[in-house]
Amino acid sequence: MQGERIVTQSQSTGRWPGAIIARETARHAVRPAAMWGTIFGFYVGLSAYGYASSYKTAAQRHFFAKTFGTDVGINAIIGPAHQIQTVAGFTAWRSLGVLSIVGAVWGLLAGTRLLRGEEEAGRWELLLAGQTTRRGAAVQALAGLAAGLLTLWVIMAIVVTGVGRLPEVHIAPSSALLLAAAAVSGTAMFLAVGALASQLAPTRRQAASYAGGALGLAYATRMVADSGAGLEWLRWTTPLGWVEELQPLTSPHPLMFLPIAGLVGAFSCIAVYLAGGRDLGASTIADRPRTKAHLRLLSGPAALTARLVRPVLSGWLVAIALTGLMMGLISKSAGRALSDSSSFGQMISMLGAHKGGASTYLGVAFLVAAVMMAFVAAGQIGTARGEEASGRLDHLLARPIARWRWLGGRLTIIVGALVIVGLTAGLSAWIGSALQGAGVSLASMLAAGLNLVPPAVFLLGIGTLVFGVKPRAVSAVVYGILAWSFLIEIVGGIIRANHWLLDTSVLHQMAAAPAVNPDWTANAILVTLGIASAFVGGFGFLHRDLVGD
Repeated sequence: MQGERIVTQSQSTGRWPGAIIARETARHAVRPAAMWGTIFGFYVGLSAYGYASSYKTAAQRHFFAKTFGTDVGINAIIGPAHQIQTVAGFTAWRSLGVLSIVGAVWGLLAGTRLLRGEEEAGRWELLLAGQTTRRGAAVQALAGLAAGLLTLWVIMAIVVTGVGRLPEVHIAPSSALLLAAAAVSGTAMFLAVGALASQLAPTRRQAASYAGGALGLAYATRMVADSGAGLEWLRWTTPLGWVEELQPLTSPHPLMFLPIAGLVGAFSCIAVYLAGGRDLGASTIADRPRTKAHLRLLSGPAALTARLVRPVLSGWLVAIALTGLMMGLISKSAGRALSDSSSFGQMISMLGAHKGGASTYLGVAFLVAAVMMAFVAAGQIGTARGEEASGRLDHLLARPIARWRWLGGRLTIIVGALVIVGLTAGLSAWIGSALQGAGVSLASMLAAGLNLVPPAVFLLGIGTLVFGVKPRAVSAVVYGILAWSFLIEIVGGIIRANHWLLDTSVLHQMAAAPAVNPDWTANAILVTLGIASAFVGGFGFLHRDLVGD
């Protein structure tokens, strides 16, 4: 076992066990950080070189800036444009918003996996039986995560600096370093958010759900601030807004690193403090309330699943409902701003839309709700894998409970929850829009809410397929598909990407309802593919051994 191997190594070398935690955490953080740093660097490089090669004259660049720079819809998704008639301005605009989101997702997943995940798996028990305290272990784990963050920044900075030396690009080394620091700021903040959530939640899945909800709220707030609805001040209330304000290549504001560093430091200190005030395996937020036992949801595996997933799904339900309400409240003013954007209107018309105003804005904004729904599906199939990896499933299946009954009941509960969450998103957005007199019908918003469900069901089916065939790869596959889909959806809205590339995004298969009517045929195909994948995965699960972590 890994925990026993670490202890044996520390005893044989005479090293302080806490340093072993730091080295092991760093080892697990540095390798993926190096990969993402390379991807981030080449993404920035390709953006800069592609722009410089495609728009060579000043006239072409000014036309591009006039077309996209004032487009409220695109700016709401990836952030406001600054000086995009220059290579530096375009590179920062296209890169910073996207990479801060992708980096934040990796950061919160890495933070929860290497803190709460390692503790939940029992690999800290032997180490903490020695001289290392719980707070000392948390400090060492944060140091290991910091090593991963540093690796991400260094590799990205090296690649961007190299590309910046090309004559066509010409980005100064100091600016390249600042851009890399700004791009990884989101990663740093949500590493700290993940570390704090690891102390609050009793399981890794719940910690990831807490952190994911925080990211969804931060992005939704930033999107509202950039929607042209006169709410720019909201940018100062969200960490992603602080990243925007850095403007590393156009009008640098290094002082904006202060609130970013303050959040990282404060959350890290709180996480360390909370780690010392609880028992190993416990959490600040109790897993079970100290009240009279309720046995109604212990009648079978499906009922047990409903009991286990109820707290997490309730949290997501509230987060998505609040996001929908916020979008609805600004839909009228934001839709009016979008109506003045000719390029955005053409893009919506290409999708077959015959609506405008608030419906147009909500059609774009609901991409955020779709991503949050996909997070729900990814997190729940990850939970199923966690129960197997931790050995809890062994005790359940040792009883006269068929595997198909356990898995089928779980998937049915999750799909039902996704439908409820989707309808809640549509209803809450309609309430917000109705309060402002936006003129969006309840029927269209409920349909838009249901339109969010098929991509999540498809992702759930793919996750089940991987769970049945290669269970250890579940998290990597489902979150990889989600990150890729979000990236392609954003980039595809800026450049004329090949339709084959766009079709690789599961989010691209979803119509932009209520700006357009939902494509129920495409939705049926997504659901059918998800169900078929789940059946294949279920068959594989029936015929394989249980696999630990």
